[in-house]
Amino acid sequence: MKNHRTLALIVVSLFMFALLAAGCGGDKKPATPAAPAAAAPIVLKLAETHPPDYPTTLGDKKFAELVTERSKGRIKVEVYPSSQLGEEKAAIEQVQLGALAFTRVSSGPLAEFNKPLGVFSLPYIFDSSAHMWKFLEGPDGQKMLDGLQAAKFVGLCYYDPGARSFYSTKPIKELADLKGLKFRVIQNKINMDMVAAVGASATPMPYGQVFSALQTGVIDGAENNAPSYLTSNHYQIAKFYLLDMHQRVPEVLVMSKVVWDKLSADDKKLIKQAAVDSVKTQRELWTKFETEAMNKVKAAGSTVTEVKDVKPWQAAVKPVIDKYRADYKEALEAIDKARK
Repeated sequence: MKNHRTLALIVVSLFMFALLAAGCGGDKKPATPAAPAAAAPIVLKLAETHPPDYPTTLGDKKFAELVTERSKGRIKVEVYPSSQLGEEKAAIEQVQLGALAFTRVSSGPLAEFNKPLGVFSLPYIFDSSAHMWKFLEGPDGQKMLDGLQAAKFVGLCYYDPGARSFYSTKPIKELADLKGLKFRVIQNKINMDMVAAVGASATPMPYGQVFSALQTGVIDGAENNAPSYLTSNHYQIAKFYLLDMHQRVPEVLVMSKVVWDKLSADDKKLIKQAAVDSVKTQRELWTKFETEAMNKVKAAGSTVTEVKDVKPWQAAVKPVIDKYRADYKEALEAIDKARK
């Protein structure tokens, strides 16, 4: 019996020694530590008013694609079209507070937060798209983007806005036809003065409310570019489009300075360059879509009348430019210089 116990103790001892040797052997390499988990990507939201297939939305998406690609997935920009995150003014306010990272917005309502941009709302300051882009891509255009930082925004780039024209539920073929009509305008004072100068009545309201306002007769018309006239379905009610091209109000892709200040210098550079590089795509898509939009609304029964002589229009709105000339003296001089 004693021999059996001794044998059992020997077996147990040998077994424990084998376990210790396996776990703590001198020649055994220590286990490789597990690799740290990959950091979650930085997700930044971008608010867009227009629908998913609109040229500015597609410009936003190109920007988002470039950011993801160049950061190797470390930074992701999520684009929310069709005012999912709020109408323009609400989106601007959220970006200013840092609740949203980006928005693509017209410089019209943005001027309420940064006065120098108001110059773009003045009628007939640009002779053509080429004239506008010569100014925007020059040092004076960049200076205006940089000036947004005072209002807690970072101006990243401009997008093509096309030219804005009047359209109505009532026939309009010349300047005199606008007299007494009620037009929706972007929410700023210059636009209200401009509409008054052509003899009409200005009604500021958010973009998303225009369709129902046209439908119910709250307004007689609005003013916008051809792609917006199409995609908003305003052409279904307001069948008369007067191609007077009174404004070219640049679109601006802006970022919250609150969010910007949290980024590294390299990430700031990456985001800024991605925005600049997305402009080419947006402009090409805009030119193509502008032609398609005009063809579609004509095919749907809209009457499009081109203004051959803008001089009477320029004369009518001259008091508006004179009223604000002192406020935008430097910018107007730079725009005039870009004309030469």
